[in-house]
Amino acid sequence: MRTVASKGHVAIFVNTILSLSIFLAGVSSAQGRPPPGGAQAVPPVASSAAAADDTAPVPVPTDLVQARAGGITADQVGVRAAATSWTAKASEESLRGAAARVDQAWASFLPRLSGLAKYTRLSDFTPPPFGTFGGMAIPGIPLVLDNWLLQATINVPISDYFLRIDENYTAATRSQDAARWDVVGARATAAANGRAAYYTWLRARGAVIVAVEALNDQRTHLRDARNQFAVGNASRADVLRAETAVASADLALEQAKNLSDLTEKQVRVAIHVAGEEPLLPGEDLETSLEPLQGNQKQMLIEALSARAEIKSADANAESARRQAAAARAGLYPSLSAFADGIYANPNPRYFPPANNWFGTWDLGAQLTWSPNDTLVAVGAGADVDSRVAAIEANKNNVRDGIEVEITQAWENVHQGDFAIESGKRELASAQEAYRVARELFNNGRGTSTTLTDAETDLTRARLDVLNAKADARIARIRLEHALGRDAKPPAP
Repeated sequence: MRTVASKGHVAIFVNTILSLSIFLAGVSSAQGRPPPGGAQAVPPVASSAAAADDTAPVPVPTDLVQARAGGITADQVGVRAAATSWTAKASEESLRGAAARVDQAWASFLPRLSGLAKYTRLSDFTPPPFGTFGGMAIPGIPLVLDNWLLQATINVPISDYFLRIDENYTAATRSQDAARWDVVGARATAAANGRAAYYTWLRARGAVIVAVEALNDQRTHLRDARNQFAVGNASRADVLRAETAVASADLALEQAKNLSDLTEKQVRVAIHVAGEEPLLPGEDLETSLEPLQGNQKQMLIEALSARAEIKSADANAESARRQAAAARAGLYPSLSAFADGIYANPNPRYFPPANNWFGTWDLGAQLTWSPNDTLVAVGAGADVDSRVAAIEANKNNVRDGIEVEITQAWENVHQGDFAIESGKRELASAQEAYRVARELFNNGRGTSTTLTDAETDLTRARLDVLNAKADARIARIRLEHALGRDAKPPAP
């Protein structure tokens, strides 16, 4: 419901700026003004309280939203945000760990080699005789007190190559694939958020222009009210209300400038650029947008085949299946081959022991099985199976989320495009209504309240056009991300 008091309309304007601030930055709980980095992006504007003439127009800083040569673009912000994202960095470290586990699994294919070097000193004693022969005692086995042993062993896990090792290696490679897609997803998300932050920054800079224009409208209103009061066509209350509106517009301008500084800081944090480096826009919000092509069904099919989250889940599920197969290897007997080489003094296979170095070797195969391993394998396999089911369930949850995300982004794109056209019509109508209301007021045929209504509608129309232009671009970014078009295939 529209209020009839001019002060109430000023409150509408202030609330419009505040709601825009909350929508842009998502920082309703933030306190204070963040220190602007680099060159001052928003030029200082003198408040009406400090100005010599509180009805003098303030220069409109239209250059705030103009593209500058050498300025940064949304795509450049996206690239730098993806390259410097700490989330992507963490995913890259996880990928390094997955690659190390692949190397570890590959090493299991090699036959197990082991070596042993051993020295033993035996206690001295007199061995008992073996017995007597012809009345004479037969000496016992001679002792060699210093025992030296060098042994080399090779073990080839024949059955494990097929039941455990190959499955574990495949599981490790699938986990590595999943980690690669996690890196891709993290970079794509960082890039999309960076590009969205860029257009949010341009929106905030545009809001400063709107706030300056609104301030100028209020100053013009104040000048007209004083002129009408001088000739008896307006009351002292109309002048006071106009002065209140100017003060409120000053505050709204300061809030818009704060928001511009904050959104610039958000862009700087996204791309991790030093505060001393100037940050100027390299594109504006006036470029025509390409119409949206395709339908939601086609887009859902595209997204499910391209999104990094789905590919990561598929790789993780396959890895878990392989782990389950390896865990169930305990159900079967284990076959292995072995060989030993011994060089010892004395050699334990040499009888009787002699104080000299002697080498021997042996070859063999063994088949082992334990019912305990069977019980463990059943439980381990069931445990990993539950993990596979959990991964599949989470993947379906992601699929549902992607479907909703695409629908929302699709609707936002259409709504943004429609809002641009309707906003332009709204702005043209509001500008004409303001012109007529001011002309009637200056001719003594209109009221200050009617003029305030027109001023509020004009400010709202300006903000609506600005929001629509930014929203349409951000919606396309979100749709592109939802479709997985920003997910670059991982390097092998």
